[in-house]
Amino acid sequence: MIANAYKSLLNELDAGKKAVMVTIMNDKGNDRNVSPEKILLTEENLRVYTSIDKLDTLIYQKAQYALETGNIQFIKEQDTITYLIEPYFPEPRLIVLGGGHIAKPLVELGARVGFLVTVIDDRPSFANKERFPDAEKVICESFEKCFNLFHINKSAYVVIVTRGHRHDMDCLRKALKYHAAYIGMIGSKRRVKSVKEQLLSEGYSQEQLNKVNAPIGLDIGAVTPDEIAISIIAQVISYRRLANTLSGSAASPKINWPELDRTVLEELSKGENDPKAVVTVASTKGSVPRKAGAKMLVWPYGKTLGSIGGGCSEGEIIHIARDVIRDGGHRVHSIDMTGEVAEEEGMVCGGVMEVLIESCDK
Repeated sequence: MIANAYKSLLNELDAGKKAVMVTIMNDKGNDRNVSPEKILLTEENLRVYTSIDKLDTLIYQKAQYALETGNIQFIKEQDTITYLIEPYFPEPRLIVLGGGHIAKPLVELGARVGFLVTVIDDRPSFANKERFPDAEKVICESFEKCFNLFHINKSAYVVIVTRGHRHDMDCLRKALKYHAAYIGMIGSKRRVKSVKEQLLSEGYSQEQLNKVNAPIGLDIGAVTPDEIAISIIAQVISYRRLANTLSGSAASPKINWPELDRTVLEELSKGENDPKAVVTVASTKGSVPRKAGAKMLVWPYGKTLGSIGGGCSEGEIIHIARDVIRDGGHRVHSIDMTGEVAEEEGMVCGGVMEVLIESCDK
């Protein structure tokens, strides 16, 4: 079932792992009206080539490339089979240890640029939803015990901005035990040097300490809490978007962070037997409102979930989706946002989107 594939996908993402969903569509004759098939490939599947049903070596290699780069692959094999290969990366999580004056603007900025934010402080007056309305989670617990209440993995970005030297040390000791995408700690150069010397004496390696960004943030001369928060979130973004460059891995391809709409994936994982269509931006060229991978669900009675950009182009796709729901199978439709027609329709973009519409009734 399609629902099982999306349940498994969400499980991988929640574990902080990447995955690739391969959609196989038969383009021959009446087979076009058969619902596409989904195959989920995990990071473990893609590490070493193994024989997987219905996937030849080329498709397997394309899936590996999608996982490495975050770039969706849309492959048409001479009017016989079409493959949509979608990479999925776990949502980036910003873990803010400390709920003080820097944390407040930092949480707001982090949520605004797409991070799921967790704030931890041991003071009820600082660790509450009223103070941090943009945070996904606000945890009131001691810094010694709080690490059991959230997950730190390769998609987590840890910021240590507690109210005191001892708490910073406690948090750093624990954070270094995990493989986070980023660890940063506030403090002056003198204080940071003292912390690193102490941890070296405790047995932490120089390699571990070299991964800590301290003093935290980009050097922009920040002084106020808002400015310091901007410098921190800018550094965190650079680690998210420029991971290969920062690690010195020139051989690795540039990573694109693919679109992910969790509400759409959760709806697809429910397995409810109600007819609907899944709309996916399969490829783009030029200036378009959404990147490849953006998704939308369409029901026959007009309800929609998610978006591929809005406007008249989306209205056209909704109309086609209703036909696909009625007839089954899939369609590929091109939305041209260039030229006089687009201008007359008021489109501000100037590119082309290739959109896949597939039936999904279970």
